[in-house]
Amino acid sequence: MKSVKDISNIKQTDILKSHQKDQVAYIRLAQFGDQTNRDWIALVNKLAEEIKIGKEFKGVVLDLRNNPGGYLSDATFIAGEFLNEGTPVVVQDSGTDKQVLKAERKGLLLSVPLVILINKGSASASEIVSGSMQDWGRAKLIGEQSFGKGTIQQAEDLGDGAGLHITIAKWLTPKERWIHETGLTPDISVALSSKEPTRDIQLEKALEELVK
Repeated sequence: MKSVKDISNIKQTDILKSHQKDQVAYIRLAQFGDQTNRDWIALVNKLAEEIKIGKEFKGVVLDLRNNPGGYLSDATFIAGEFLNEGTPVVVQDSGTDKQVLKAERKGLLLSVPLVILINKGSASASEIVSGSMQDWGRAKLIGEQSFGKGTIQQAEDLGDGAGLHITIAKWLTPKERWIHETGLTPDISVALSSKEPTRDIQLEKALEELVK
């Protein structure tokens, strides 16, 4: 296993060696926070250089398991790494009108094979990324049904340390699926085994899909 980098919100990034010479990049994005976009750019720039060097590179595993989400703009930013510029990522529906948010930049991993890991802890922004990839056939989702948070909230400061989150809209996938309280259904369902708690069979399945 060859280490690439370990940074704040992007908790672990490795090049995994499997099936002898085949290589797969594993990226675990733990949450969407204030430094996510900056850290992501640094990671992908480095990864893109390594991909040019290694002809045995088979693709990327993006691990969004237990990612509770974060900023809508960050989800659009990350999705833009894998989708062509101008591709719809998410639809914001306020009840009176709809706003389509699109990939606004040219990503470096547009043609790299991709699988995404999700589970019941994957919510909000992580579902936006996963849902857009699934709708456009850009990636297979592997793991378990996601959480199902399809609303957009705005934080209000009430003073004296008090705050309030107000739901101002709902979000839809590019094909206008609303997954609130139902979640995303993975393309390949894989449940972790309580009999083998140290074995990550979901990640194993992801690697298998990329190198087969």
